Amino acid sequence: MKRLFALLTLVGFLTFTHSFTAVAQDDSADDVEQTDADTTAVEAEEEPAPVESVQVDTEEDPFAAATDDERGFHQKVKEKFIEGGWDFMGIVLLCLILGLAISIERIIVLNLSTTNTKKLLANVEDALNEGGVHSALEVTKNIKGPVASIFTQGLMRYSEGIEMVEKSIIAYGSVEMGKLERGLVWISLFISLAPMLGFMGTVIGMISAFDAIEAAGDISPQIVARGIKIALLTTVAGLIVGVILQLFYNYLVSKIDALVNTMEEASISLVDLLVQHKLTK
Repeated sequence: MKRLFALLTLVGFLTFTHSFTAVAQDDSADDVEQTDADTTAVEAEEEPAPVESVQVDTEEDPFAAATDDERGFHQKVKEKFIEGGWDFMGIVLLCLILGLAISIERIIVLNLSTTNTKKLLANVEDALNEGGVHSALEVTKNIKGPVASIFTQGLMRYSEGIEMVEKSIIAYGSVEMGKLERGLVWISLFISLAPMLGFMGTVIGMISAFDAIEAAGDISPQIVARGIKIALLTTVAGLIVGVILQLFYNYLVSKIDALVNTMEEASISLVDLLVQHKLTK
């Protein structure tokens, strides 16, 4: 009996041990599967995150494209200038710089030459009535501008008669008009020279294109592209410079015409004042 009981106990222990091992293996497998499932779920949830961050970055930098465009524009201008050839493009640029310098200097001079003629005539009339011609000369000598200079020359010839006053005003008016027009001939030169240089670059670019065709013995876009590009770039540069300087030239001419008309009207008024002063003297 004891042996039978011991045998049954041993079989039951072995059976329980086997069952416990199987259950433990099943639990381990379930845990592993659950862990894999959780990991897959976490990865699935974390995958859209990079897409959202890219969208946020794109929305947070609205001015990045504009900055790149601005830098690209300046870089493109520089590249086109270099591609056009430093020899012709440099001369065209020099024409633009010199033309703008002369134009700005003329604009400043003409604006400083503008005088309030009504106020000047009123002061001259008061001086003639109070102190005569000498007082009027003191007024005109202290004022800058072509109108005051013409008045000074006319008053200095008052003792020689009204006819001499008129002749002096006309002669000195031509001198003052020449001073106002000083420098316009150079601007006109640069207006003509810049497009001519551009067209010269066009001709040279086409010649280089045909030379490339002759050397290669074949006509293809890659062979003639460089020569044609140089031709077009130099032409565009010359035309742009000519247009810019032409605008300044027309403004200066209109300003000079306005000043000349003012001088003529003021000169007539001065002669009338001197005639009245002589009659009332």
